Amino acid sequence: MSDNLILSVRNLTKTYPTATGPLTVLHTVNFDVETGASLAIIGPSGSGKTTLLGLCAGLDYPTSGSVLLAGSKLEELDEDGRAKVRNLSVGFVFQNFQLISTLTARENILVPLELREHSHAVRGNYDLLADELLNRVGLSSRANHYPIQLSGGEQQRVALARAFINSPKILFCDEPTGNLDSDNAAAMIDLIFSLNLEKKTTLVLVTHDADLAKRCGRILKFRSGKIVDDSREINPS
Repeated sequence: MSDNLILSVRNLTKTYPTATGPLTVLHTVNFDVETGASLAIIGPSGSGKTTLLGLCAGLDYPTSGSVLLAGSKLEELDEDGRAKVRNLSVGFVFQNFQLISTLTARENILVPLELREHSHAVRGNYDLLADELLNRVGLSSRANHYPIQLSGGEQQRVALARAFINSPKILFCDEPTGNLDSDNAAAMIDLIFSLNLEKKTTLVLVTHDADLAKRCGRILKFRSGKIVDDSREINPS
């Protein structure tokens, strides 16, 4: 992989068995993502967008083809190996938040660091970072609240802070505004891009939100598991 590429996808295919025969949801997909870039993946429901995102992040294995993420060939790694790559290099924001109900907002933010080995001194630095991120997403006063005590917009802000706690090289977002009203969606979009710029993180997101997609420097349009358009913005807002 070139030093300037964080993600490289080659001939990626994913097929699932069904009662009526094999169903191919991705067909020999190819693209690269440069370090620091922002990429939106758009297309109708069922076009393979979320499947592609999961394969790029090492959450599933392809039927064929390869994914190189942060220098690691994911299909050659076992689950522990892929988990290590995710823990060291990847942040996630999902449509349904995926917060742990028994943990406070602050504890949820710290979850990605629990798998890392660290001294008490380092853990203290992580605690400070969690407080910094809570402040950055406007939730300092909600640090000790549980997810059930938070609104949808607040839960998604906790999820965004959690995604940045391990200083990821790349952030994957799957419909990050899908469960939010228009005001909260607009605020979330601004937070995603401002944090992404501050932390110098590569951004790859799946979205139905045209305004969100237009904020990215590049848009891949999918239909029936294939890229049908690849456009770049000269000056994305």
